[in-house]
Formats: sequence, structure tokens, C-alpha cells
Amino acid sequence: MVLLHVKRGDESQFLLHVSGSTRLADLAPLVARIYNGRLKVQRLCSEMEELAEHGVYLPYNMQGLTDEQIEELKLKDEWAEKCVPSGGSVFKKDEVGRRNGHAPNEKMQQVIKNTIEEAKALISRKQVQANVCVNMEMVKDALDQLRGAVMIVYPMGLPPHDPIRMELEDKEDLSGTHAGLEVIEESEAQLWWAGKELNETKLLSDYIGKNEKTTIIVKIQKKGQGAPGREPLISHEEQKQMMLYYYRKQEELKKLEEDDDDSFLNAEWADNHALKRQFHGVKDIKWGPR
Repeated sequence: MVLLHVKRGDESQFLLHVSGSTRLADLAPLVARIYNGRLKVQRLCSEMEELAEHGVYLPYNMQGLTDEQIEELKLKDEWAEKCVPSGGSVFKKDEVGRRNGHAPNEKMQQVIKNTIEEAKALISRKQVQANVCVNMEMVKDALDQLRGAVMIVYPMGLPPHDPIRMELEDKEDLSGTHAGLEVIEESEAQLWWAGKELNETKLLSDYIGKNEKTTIIVKIQKKGQGAPGREPLISHEEQKQMMLYYYRKQEELKKLEEDDDDSFLNAEWADNHALKRQFHGVKDIKWGPR
């Protein structure tokens, strides 16, 4: 199996094992699916952190308003009474004004936070350093874990306008957001390797040969964006090691220069003629007036 090190720009994303005989028309959508799935998990984790701290999402017409404005406009959150977390709630006001402030109790908060950590670990970029491949099963597993945590804390479900519920139901609207710019639609995904655009009509082996033990770096981006930046000749870690080596070398040279200091030759004990002058009685002669 060929090992793909998938990057977006210069940032590592994940590792993926595929066969060299894989059609690139199938590979590009698969890579995009995993890439987008990881983004979904990250968005969910971010929103669930807010859920644990400040409770469920407010209706759009109540977000960002002060208590006085809500009272003056006679607005009411119909979902506040329906969506009460298991074990009761603890009030913690959301300063941003997006959530109702009725957070789960400490035990339920811990359930959410622990699940978030486990889901993040499954799709983390650190898996690249650990040489662990990420596939769609792992992405789905992370999503299922997050869904399960929400069901434990909110068995009655979340409001239909809550972004967590929308993400879990694949109804999220990312238009006009930075998160939306990061997503790459499967039909728009394009893979690049060694500065070459991988043509969808070919097989992966048409580019890298028949060796199934090859490891290559592929970059994913949207069609029409042109070639991504080439990989540097040396990695960031190698550059750090080189800089550290030359710094240590420079410090060693400085120390050697200090050791070569010959200022001690001006000291009295280093005078080769001191003994001769002492025998002749001409030591410490001063020519000035006493």
C-alpha cells in the first residue's frame, strides 16, 4: 500500500494508505471526504466546548441582546424549558450572547469535555508524527462519539437552530464564514504531487510507479487555484537542527578564542627577565623623583 502524506498548503493534515492501482478520479474525492470530515469534527468540538460552558444556542432573534432589550421586545426562548441538561443546569452567562447560559452541571460538563478530547485525538495532526493513518471510519467514529455525548447530556435533543444539531444532521450553513472557505467539495478537489497535477483519468501508479511501499506527499486544494507551493528542500525540523548545530559551533569557537587570550603575558610572574634583574639588583628601579 502506498502511504500518502496529505497536506493543505504547508500544513500536514493526515496519513492515508491506498493501493497504487487506485483511480485518481476516486482518490481525490476520498481525500476530500476525510479532509472535510476532520473539519466537521473540529467545528463540532469547538461548539461543544461552548455548549459545556454556556448551554444551548439562543434563537437568532435573541442573540447579542441584553436582558433589558429581550424584556422590552417581549422575546422568549421557547427551547430553554425543553432543553434542560441531565442532572440540572448551572447558570453561567455567555458574554458573547449566543447561548442561554444554562450550562450542564460539572459531571455532565466532564462527559462533554472528555469526549471532545477523545474525538480530537482520533483526527489530530499529531497522528502524522505518530505514523498513524486516518480513514473515514475513524472520522465517523469521532462523530459518533460526539453525538453520543450530546445525547447523554441532552436526551431530549438540541434546538433545531443549534449549530451542533445542524452539524450532526448535515444541515450546517457555512456560507460567508471562514469555516466555509476551508471546505473543499469532493467535485472540486484536486491532488498535486511533486508540482504535478494528478490527472483524474489516470491511476496513481502512472505517476509513482509500481512500488507499493512508496511514501509521497500530496497536496489537496480546489480546482483552478493553480499549483501549490513546492515542498522545501529541507523540512522545518531539519532547519531547526541545522541552526542549533551552527549555534553550538559558534559558541565553541567563541570559547576557543577566549582560551587563546594571551593577556597573561603582561603579568609580573610571566616576565622572563625578572630573575636576572633581581640578581643584578636592578629590580623595581624608579626613575622619577621620590
